Amino acid sequence: MTTHMDSVGTQIVAAIIGHPVSQSLSPAMHNAVFRERNANWRYEAIDVEEASLSTFLHSLKERNIGALSITMPHKEAVFAFLNESSNEVGEVEESALSARSVNTITVKSGRLIGSNTDGDGCCNALEQFGVNLKGVRVVVVGAGGTAGAVIAALDRRGATDIAIINRTEARAHEAATFSRHARVGTAVDIARANVLINATSVGMGESISPVDSKDLHAGLVVLDAVYHPLETQLLRDAINIGATTVDGLWMLVHQGALQQSSWLGVSGDIRIMREAAVDALAQRDK
Repeated sequence: MTTHMDSVGTQIVAAIIGHPVSQSLSPAMHNAVFRERNANWRYEAIDVEEASLSTFLHSLKERNIGALSITMPHKEAVFAFLNESSNEVGEVEESALSARSVNTITVKSGRLIGSNTDGDGCCNALEQFGVNLKGVRVVVVGAGGTAGAVIAALDRRGATDIAIINRTEARAHEAATFSRHARVGTAVDIARANVLINATSVGMGESISPVDSKDLHAGLVVLDAVYHPLETQLLRDAINIGATTVDGLWMLVHQGALQQSSWLGVSGDIRIMREAAVDALAQRDK
């Protein structure tokens, strides 16, 4: 695989696409690693509306784009685009098939290869904090694209019971098909769970939690995919009852490190990425 690690020749562009996308921390994270490695890459944010998505994906060669991160609301649409049987532009790898969504595109020999690092990024963040996922009982809050990727990855890591809580029960039933060990759950399941994951945007920028604090217990490890604020209301409630907490920035940097592995052949340094993201958040909050 060509890694484009050379510091000569045409600079390769990587980008995150979504709508909106201006507040993304990904440019700060990825550019910090590119600089540290002297890689001849730059990373930028590009706002792409849904109506323009297909045209944009067909234009990557002209734009000299060698890699993409995909964020809301395009993950499922990009999966459908690349997984189309008649599609001659690219294909999807198993990580995207199991998640039914794409958050990473690597351009190889002119073809767009879609994968998904969200789920494994979440699992790697949990394992960094000492969680052995084999045999654990997990509650996942949410049933969207991120939740699906997380559920599929939990299945691969050996979780034996995955209860899904979602406002819309039909969506929870759909998300339960991502793992043979997943099912629709309720708040009652939190009492016997080892791990609680918030895979929704509830709590982003405001002091609300997707889970009632009375349902939490000290034996939980709680990961909140929301990273702004870093200490969400859910994490504050978990800290107050003595649970272990993992903020969403750890998930973000771990999935970003896996993206760099797809693009450059070398995993990104999570410490460099987190430091750059924390600095960007601090600038944003000034």
